Formats: sequence, C-alpha cells, structure tokens
Amino acid sequence: MPKTSKSLEEATPGAIARAGLAIIETRGASELSFRAIASFLGVSHTTVVRRGGGDFGGLLDLLADHLADGLPEIAPGSGMWAEVTERRFVAWYDLLVAHPGLVLLRGPRPWLGPRVLARLTEPQLADNLSLGLPITEALHAYREMYLYTLGCAALVEQRDPKAVRLRARSALAALDPDEHPLLAAHLDDITTVLAGDGVYRDGLRRLIASWTATAS
Repeated sequence: MPKTSKSLEEATPGAIARAGLAIIETRGASELSFRAIASFLGVSHTTVVRRGGGDFGGLLDLLADHLADGLPEIAPGSGMWAEVTERRFVAWYDLLVAHPGLVLLRGPRPWLGPRVLARLTEPQLADNLSLGLPITEALHAYREMYLYTLGCAALVEQRDPKAVRLRARSALAALDPDEHPLLAAHLDDITTVLAGDGVYRDGLRRLIASWTATAS
C-alpha cells in the first residue's frame, strides 16, 4: 500500500482553514497568506496552494465555508417562523463577530459557500415561502436580514465591549458641548448602545416582525 505523504495528511482543507483562521485572529488579517499557513502546518507552500483554494479568493472561500460549519442545522418547518429565523441569523452573527478578521478580508465578497447555502440560505428561503411570501419577497426578506447581519457584524466590536465604551466615552467627552449639545448631554446613553449585541438583536426582531406583518 503506498504511503500517504506528511503534507497530504496534515494539509487537509479543514486543517488549512483552521490554520488560516488562527493566523488571522492571532497575528492579524494582513498576515494571512499561503506561505504563512504552510509554515504554520509545517508543509510545503505548493501543497497549501493546491488544497487551499488555488488563489487568495479561493482561500477566503475555504475559510468562510469552514466557519459556516458552525451554523446549526435548522430544518425548514421545524418551528415558528420568527423563532427559527432569529435562531439562524443570530447564530451566523455570533460566528461572524467571533472572526472579525475574516469579515474584514472578505469585504463585499458574497458568502455563498456550500455550508452557508445549505444551513442558512436554502432553509430560510423555504421557511419564507411557507410563511406565504412570494418568491421575490422571500428573497428580499432573506437579503435584507443577511445584509443587516453582515453589516452589524462588520461594524461592531464585540470582543471587548468595556474597552469600546471607554474609548467612545473618552472621545465624546472631548467634544465641545456647544457644537455637539446632544452628544454631550446623552453621553451615558450613547456609550451604552455602542457595544454588545443588544442593538443587533432588537433590529433583527423588528425586521422579523415587519415581514411577519407583510405576510399576514
């Protein structure tokens, strides 16, 4: 029986994806490269390129699809529409905010990997249709919640909410209250809503409620 090379054993697509995410989160998004992953795994650069997507865009797709493996498998029709919709999108939001470097690198590139499509897009569209929305509105509803979730994940720092609030408070406190009377008068309220997932969850529920009303 032919021996399997060390590179093929250790440079599986899953291992490459895990290494890539680890590099982004520990060293920074700018440090991600095929050579960095090869060094991390102790295998050849050529092997990582061949099994890691072929180019940088393919590598990002591999990492994104691996990340989406953490999405729960919620079958269409497995619960009340509002409940399962919120569960799917909150789960995706939690994955995205846990890996801000990957979100930054992908930018506007669509998240269309097999796992995202199978665990978020396809079941959500099926449930949207079951709610009574025609296909165009079902797609519109999905896209609206998709963009909202992705945008919130990209713009809100979740890892250290206390530090975010302290930085914001310091910056706002330095403003001239004559030029910015509202910001100066509501400093505590503003810093309270700048971090954490409360604003995201509230906004998602409002979107869900509006589509529920549309289908009624």
